[in-house]
Amino acid sequence: MAKNWQDISLALAGVFQSTALVDQIARTGYLPTEPYQCMIQSLFEQNPAHTQSVYGGAQGVDMGLRIMAQLLDNRVDREHPNTMRYVMGILHLQKKLSKDQDLLSFIGERLTQAKRQADHFDNISHDSVIANLAGIYSESLSHYKFRIQVMGDAAYLQQQRVAEQVRALLLASVRSATLWRQVGGSRLDILFHRKRLLKAAHLWLNEAS
Repeated sequence: MAKNWQDISLALAGVFQSTALVDQIARTGYLPTEPYQCMIQSLFEQNPAHTQSVYGGAQGVDMGLRIMAQLLDNRVDREHPNTMRYVMGILHLQKKLSKDQDLLSFIGERLTQAKRQADHFDNISHDSVIANLAGIYSESLSHYKFRIQVMGDAAYLQQQRVAEQVRALLLASVRSATLWRQVGGSRLDILFHRKRLLKAAHLWLNEAS
């Protein structure tokens, strides 16, 4: 069965966008609002009609598509120097999670609660919602021996709000990695099929613009 490179590249762009945002806030303390809110919203899209609906269309992961294209084309992205390392770490972490049904059920139940909380505040990025999402990450994925080591400025990372935003984004990156695997993504694609991923990413970027 032929792979759907469009779906695979879009889901992978979600991983790149979430991890690039982690890299950005950890080093600068700044988060661009729209890409951030898209990734938080993606956590609540549990039964999407198609891949695009997770992100509200390709434009939702425009940032991720651009950064993915740069990094897959072996060009250094000085604004996101740690992103590729985070991406590969997340794909490894998600593979472990995919085999842990109890933890998957726990995360699913907690996300349902977080969605109700977001609906209550009518704000998916309300501080209380982000703290809840950060707690889900801490109480689940942080228990694995393998962990994502976030590099950045201690002045930002030691702030509770920033630390919670980082964990919420890491959770969102795992969600995109789960989607990526569901639509046929493989770590080998990044090694051996970069040209196909790049071609699909550029098609999405043309559509988003």
